Amino acid sequence: MIAGLRTPFVRSVGAFRDRSALDLGRAVVAEMVARTGLDPGLIDLVVYGQVVVDPQTPNIAREVVLGAGLPKTIEAYSVSRACASSTQALADACKAILLDEADVVVCGGADSVSRPPITLGPRLVDAMMTSRQARDLAGRVRPFLRLRPRDLAPAPPALKEPSTGLTMGESAEKMAKENRIPREDQDAFALRSHRRAAEAWDRGVFEDEVLPVFVHGKPVTRDDIVRPDTTMEKLARLKPVFDRRYGTITAGNSCALSDGASALLVASEEAARALGFKPLAAVRAWAFAAVDPGWQMLMGPSFAVPIALERAGMTLADITVVDIHEAFSAQVLSNLRAWASREWAREHLGRDEPIGEVPDDRLNVHGGSIALGHPFAATGARQVLTMANELRRRGGGTALVTQCAAGGLGAAVVLERDW
Repeated sequence: MIAGLRTPFVRSVGAFRDRSALDLGRAVVAEMVARTGLDPGLIDLVVYGQVVVDPQTPNIAREVVLGAGLPKTIEAYSVSRACASSTQALADACKAILLDEADVVVCGGADSVSRPPITLGPRLVDAMMTSRQARDLAGRVRPFLRLRPRDLAPAPPALKEPSTGLTMGESAEKMAKENRIPREDQDAFALRSHRRAAEAWDRGVFEDEVLPVFVHGKPVTRDDIVRPDTTMEKLARLKPVFDRRYGTITAGNSCALSDGASALLVASEEAARALGFKPLAAVRAWAFAAVDPGWQMLMGPSFAVPIALERAGMTLADITVVDIHEAFSAQVLSNLRAWASREWAREHLGRDEPIGEVPDDRLNVHGGSIALGHPFAATGARQVLTMANELRRRGGGTALVTQCAAGGLGAAVVLERDW
């Protein structure tokens, strides 16, 4: 990996409410390429992720190429693996390089939940399509006469899993209950995320990773969800969202709906050397896994991580820093408990030894999605970029990056820097 960049991650219907995912994606890709000084003509491929797909731009990757001022001859395609979409984009970029199909690839992802695709209801769509086939005015009007007022209501994007009927938050609530994750522990982890993210911003950790985005002439320079002044008392006052009577999942111990984009520039070792780049880190291995979403939908990391570590020829003890996507405090704590459990490993992985424990000073060292935000398709690349830079600051080492994702999916990437 040679370089990376992201926009600030901002709360939905906020500073980026007038910006589409494409607007954010092409801005961050154009600036990343410009900062590296790379001749854009040397880019072989763009792989870009998006979860909340705009019907106007179904192949956001190709539109990023065209909108970022890159050569129009660059091949591009889009991917969607829910919250692991930019991790999928990175994996695809690495595969293309390993197969000698490309030497230099741009990958990443963007999402805007401020501007979701609002569709029409099925009865109204049926009336419109039937009307179009009519041969006279009466025939074109007749289908609409059968509609009721409720049929005219727009249909927002589905928030529930089609297979379970549960939202992600409801699935997290289910996990919190089944795994007995106390509310206090969840709030404490959320507080930790905000404090570490605020400290990282104050120390300039994210300074070179984040592209200022001008909105109405004013720059948006920082993630706006970070709350340096939050406390356990403030978090404790928030009411449960998904189970108002017995629940523990609140807005405070969950990641917020966010808008943003990220991008990475990856190349083969030979190409990087020939172009005069000193890479940030090497991608050692990656893995994806899936669980039954009706079981514990957000446990995907506990299945993807051991596969990625095995492919890298490592154990968790060999990892310098770990960055796990914080969809919910309960989800992170559930996975960490599973990683440390020998019984869990035997029952679910068929292994005698647990994945391992992560020391607190090696876990999400600069906060995570609860504080920084979570534009679905942008998060994986954000994590990879920050961890690659962290290895540079530490003078080398290894990093494990992992995400849970809708549909019961999990993703993991192992990075290494030994120079």
